[in-house]
Amino acid sequence: MSATDRAVELTRAAAEAARDKLAQDVLAFDVSGQLAITDVFLLCTGSNPPQVRAIQDAIEERLIEMGAKPVRREGEREGQWILLDFAEIVVHIQHAEMRSYYALERLWSDCPLIELS
Repeated sequence: MSATDRAVELTRAAAEAARDKLAQDVLAFDVSGQLAITDVFLLCTGSNPPQVRAIQDAIEERLIEMGAKPVRREGEREGQWILLDFAEIVVHIQHAEMRSYYALERLWSDCPLIELS
């Protein structure tokens, strides 16, 4: 099983929006073979809480324009790790320290990467 075309389209748009706000280490994993709740995990890093929130805003704006709606948000207040759940994709926007500590890319390293050109 692999991520749907729609999930990949949303993932690439979210990655582009994150990069527009200077997000670092942007990676996407196709987790559809491991999880029934979503197709893709997108990970990206911000250097400080205001940047993390700016990345969040940019991603939400872009995906809402594409007709996707977030079904859940977590971590907005702290700005250290924001999770955006769009059903097909789940976006993790992490402060650099959180990214290093939790190392989600190591947890999902068995899953295929999605090309984010």
